[in-house]
Amino acid sequence: MAVSVQQLTKELEIFGVDCEESVTERLAELCARYEQNEEAMVGEFVAFLTSTRKDCLSSETVDSFEHEFLNKRLSKAHHSASKDSGHAGARDIASIQELIEVEEEEETLLNSYTTPSKGSQKRAVTTPETPLTKRRVSARSPQVLLSPSSFSPSATPSQKYNSRNNRGEVVTSFGSAQGVSWSGRGGAGIISLKVLGCPESLTGSYKFMFQKLPDIREVLTCKIEELGSELKEHYKIEAFTPVLVPAQEPVTLLGQIGCDSNGKLNNKSVILEGDREHSSGARVPVDLSELKEYSLFPGQVVVMEGINTTGRQLVATKLYEGVPLPFYQPAEEDGDFEQNMVLVACGPYTTSDSITYDPLLDLITIINHDRPDVCILFGPFLDAKHEQVENCLLTSPFEDVFKQCLRTIIEGTRSSGSHLVFVPSLRDVHHEPVYPQPPFNYDLPHEDKKRVQFVSDPCSLSINGLVFGLTSTDLLFHMGAEEISSASGTSDRFSRILKHILTQRSYYPLYPPQEDVAIDYENFYAYAQLPVTPDVLIVPSELRYFVKDVLGCVCVNPGRLTKGQVGGTYGRLYIRRQTVDGEGRRSPCVAAQVVRI
Repeated sequence: MAVSVQQLTKELEIFGVDCEESVTERLAELCARYEQNEEAMVGEFVAFLTSTRKDCLSSETVDSFEHEFLNKRLSKAHHSASKDSGHAGARDIASIQELIEVEEEEETLLNSYTTPSKGSQKRAVTTPETPLTKRRVSARSPQVLLSPSSFSPSATPSQKYNSRNNRGEVVTSFGSAQGVSWSGRGGAGIISLKVLGCPESLTGSYKFMFQKLPDIREVLTCKIEELGSELKEHYKIEAFTPVLVPAQEPVTLLGQIGCDSNGKLNNKSVILEGDREHSSGARVPVDLSELKEYSLFPGQVVVMEGINTTGRQLVATKLYEGVPLPFYQPAEEDGDFEQNMVLVACGPYTTSDSITYDPLLDLITIINHDRPDVCILFGPFLDAKHEQVENCLLTSPFEDVFKQCLRTIIEGTRSSGSHLVFVPSLRDVHHEPVYPQPPFNYDLPHEDKKRVQFVSDPCSLSINGLVFGLTSTDLLFHMGAEEISSASGTSDRFSRILKHILTQRSYYPLYPPQEDVAIDYENFYAYAQLPVTPDVLIVPSELRYFVKDVLGCVCVNPGRLTKGQVGGTYGRLYIRRQTVDGEGRRSPCVAAQVVRI
């Protein structure tokens, strides 16, 4: 190939490299020898100089460049190229399997046009209902479907995870869980899944980062007015008083809790921001010294009673309890009264020191063994906080790794027949980092469309008439860091926070939100409110796992499937819709457990 010394000189000048003519001529020889153009050769040469920090440009430098860099790198490239041309390149297991499937489909198509012979009789007979390729695909193991070496150069299994000796240990129980045999009916039972909206559910992506401050203010004001109206009706309050009006007698005020500075809320920094109708959004400091019991957090809508003698500070004497929404009333089309098993698990599905997805493969094994009726899987499926993701060490796009992970779950559990529900997470590196978060966008095979469902975060899901509240956002951790409380007796922080979620009627009542939660308030008002009080609320968190009954709602923190380098936990529940009788409402959760993976 023709190489121009003048072109090499121009390329070197772009990088500010001045060379003697002998060096330039030597580089021209290397271009011809290794079949590189001037631009590529200069790029390699400058990279070599930068990495080795060589200042003196002589013929010895070029010799060193050829020996240490070009000889190794380009010979390796030629070797792989010849290998590619010989037999289609090095492929991962999944790619090879896909090629085999295509060949099988072509062979099956050709055989349909030929006369059967003795040799062809040995092949399995196929019908339109049970095609050959589909049966082969469903029989493939998850280990074959998921090949970490195809997207990570260092796919070494985690030693700490594989050496654990507490797998299957039950760490907490609820209800009549003793001696229960945990198994579902897979696809044999009749399962009705329906997403409840308020008034409608989030089904697709939307434009974000365009909200204006007046729009946010409007949403917060509407929230104060709506909850205030409910509390006023429930407690038979005659009227609310403006927060800045002086009064020598007790008054009742409506507003939202806030902090008087940018720091963390404490009992000396509480302010009450009044509603627009009565107080025009004015603020008044609150003295909590007269309150024996309280639990407050920024963004909480409250009704307070107290004395505001000067109009500059409210001495609170009473805090009205919030009122939850009624429970969902099932209809005839919501399914039967049979007992169903629900499995819930939350990512990450890899340990922090490995990207091999061993915990996920173990979970798929459990699903195939127990055959739960419904599996609810929360993100992150590819964690933005994983070391290999943060350091950009993966060799495939994030979207491709996620799709391979999702395909492993869907095809790997096909034999169980379990219904799968996927909930995204703000930590899913490939997905839109906005709250409320739209469902995953994934093209399902035709045979899986009836048993796989993608929902938003948050989401209210009806399973045979029982409502599950689902959110992958770590609300317990966020609110626990901001809540202040005072109680005369023993008080459980988790129960207080869960009670706030139910009485504030929102999946994220905290305002302002945590820094890593980007909320689009217009869609938050439409899609992140509780339509009813859920029968079961699933709130995965970094905090300790639990199962609690709060205001008649069974609240479950299943933990995360992995905790750093070690295995974590997942949850399983038996649910049954109860018949309505004169004894009042009974809990639909028959039993629940949190188990180590």
